Amino acid sequence: MGIRKQPFGYQVKMGEIVLHAQEAKLVEYIFQQYLSGASFNILVAQLREQPIPYDEGKLWNKNMVARILEDRRYTGESDYPAIIDQKTLSRVLEKRSAKQAPTQKTETQKLLRRLSGHTATEQMEQQVRNLLNGLIASPEHITLPTPEHLPYTPEQMLQKELDAVMEQQPIDEDAAQNLILAIAAAQYSAIDPNQYETIRLRRLFSRHELMAELDDELMQSSVSAILCYKDGTIDIRLKNHQIIGRSETV
Repeated sequence: MGIRKQPFGYQVKMGEIVLHAQEAKLVEYIFQQYLSGASFNILVAQLREQPIPYDEGKLWNKNMVARILEDRRYTGESDYPAIIDQKTLSRVLEKRSAKQAPTQKTETQKLLRRLSGHTATEQMEQQVRNLLNGLIASPEHITLPTPEHLPYTPEQMLQKELDAVMEQQPIDEDAAQNLILAIAAAQYSAIDPNQYETIRLRRLFSRHELMAELDDELMQSSVSAILCYKDGTIDIRLKNHQIIGRSETV
C-alpha cells in the first residue's frame, strides 16, 4: 500500500479493524525499545534491518517512529484493538515531552552568552565569578591601561612656559595666571574616558560583597566582554578596557 489508511499495526478485514500480527509485534517492540533507552536514530537503524515496512517502498525514518509512539489508538481508543496498555503510552509520552521541552536559560546564562559569544557553561560561570570576586577582594587591581604618550604633551609644554615665567623676576602674574588656567584646561582635555571608568569600577567593586552566586547586575555594569580560549580558560575585559585573567593587561 502506497498510502497508509490505517495506523501501523492494524488492517481491515470484512469491514472490521483488526490487528496485523507482524506489525503489532513491531509496535510493541518500538515502545519497549524506546522505554529501554533506544534513541530515534537507533530505532530507525534497527527497523531498516528488518523486512516489515511502514509504507511499501519507503525506508523507515524518525517521523514514522514518532507517529507510532504518539498514537493513542494503540491503547484501544476509538474502537481499535489494544496493542499496548495506557501506562506504557503515558510513560512514552512523558519521556517524549521531557525531551522536546526546551531548557529555559537563566538570565545569567543569557548574559554570559551575550558577553562571550559562546554557550554558557557552569565552568564559565564559576570562572567569571572567581575573577570578579578577586576584584571585590582587591579593587586596587583595577588600573588604567597605560597608553602610549607623545614626547611632549600640550600640558608639558605649557608647564615649561610657566616654569620660565616663574623664574623671571619680577614675576608676570597675569602671564602666570593665564598659563595656570591653560594647564588646567589641558589636563581636563587630556583625561581619558577610561580613567572615569577605572574610578567608577573601583568604587563599584569596593562596595560589593563577595559572591556565592554570580551577580548579573555587577557583571553587566563592569564587564564588556568575556574572552574564551581553547583550553577552557577565560579572561574578562572590564569596561575600562583592562583585561583580567591569564592574559596581560592591555
